[in-house]
Amino acid sequence: MARKSKKKSSSNWKKPLAIVLVILICLGGASAWELYSIIYGSNVGLDKDKVYFLVPTGSTYQDVSNALVEQGYIESQATFDWVAEQKKYKLNVRPGRYRLKDGMSNNELVNLLRAGLQEPVMVTFNNVRFKEDLAGKVGRIIEADSAQIIDLLNSNSFVSSYGLTTTTVLTLFLPNTYEFWWNTSAEEFVEQMAKEYKQFWTEERRTKAQNLDLTQSQVSILASIIQKETNKTDEKPTIAGVYYNRLKKGMPLQADPTLVYANRDFEARRILNKHKIIDSPYNTYKYKGLPPGPICLPSIQSLDAVLNIKSHKYLYFCAKPDGSGSHSFACTYSEHLQNAREFQKELNKRQVYK
Repeated sequence: MARKSKKKSSSNWKKPLAIVLVILICLGGASAWELYSIIYGSNVGLDKDKVYFLVPTGSTYQDVSNALVEQGYIESQATFDWVAEQKKYKLNVRPGRYRLKDGMSNNELVNLLRAGLQEPVMVTFNNVRFKEDLAGKVGRIIEADSAQIIDLLNSNSFVSSYGLTTTTVLTLFLPNTYEFWWNTSAEEFVEQMAKEYKQFWTEERRTKAQNLDLTQSQVSILASIIQKETNKTDEKPTIAGVYYNRLKKGMPLQADPTLVYANRDFEARRILNKHKIIDSPYNTYKYKGLPPGPICLPSIQSLDAVLNIKSHKYLYFCAKPDGSGSHSFACTYSEHLQNAREFQKELNKRQVYK
């Protein structure tokens, strides 16, 4: 009987121990699952497939964490903060533009932000006349605002480091589409544009400018006039030749687009005598030579049209009355007057008086 009692006593303590072990295993499993969910479970909820989250320069970790919550991108700030703490993101905040995806985990999000894996922005500018136009277009895309860009372009000390003046500084910019990081500063933007400018001005192009006795800025200024004179690429070298012939003879350019620029009358479809009386260095009816700066950002086609001027004896040109956008060219003033009368007659017929 004594032996039987001992066996029963042994089984009595084993059963509770097994239960305790099961409970501990379950608790451990639950904790492990909870930890796994915190790190790898979804914490980013977006209404769209993708959203770009901006981290401004100078942001602290708390700025980033609060912005993610305030902008509704993460569901749990506490779990994000915990993972960020473990991965030391708080010590590695990097500014930029980051693409968030719906369903991202805290681990994915922290890795993205900590590594600075931002996506670039595309900056496009064309049809620019003034520094304010350029600054406005660029300032809407990158972190540097338009005021910062304008301040640089109006700084004599800054633009002189590129061999330019505040009047000629726009010749540095070639209209195109460029890739930038969102957190690009105003200085970095100009620096990148200067690199593009240097790449454009190859030794061959520089030699062509020298052979024309024109500086690079003068080529750009003349090209800006060509840009506004015609959309016909095949006519650009011929029109450039007309103005070049006038420059060499010491004649006023008498370029209508410069009057439009000087008067800020960009809706004008017809140049009138009232446009010609303005006292402006951009009035090429009043002042000989090239204007002091470009009247727009010329395209590469217009720049190359100047560098590859077509040699001829034309001194005049006038739009054809057929509305094609093409021009009639003349060597003598009498020929030009006849072409001009035909064009003016057509404008009157269309009732284009201004």
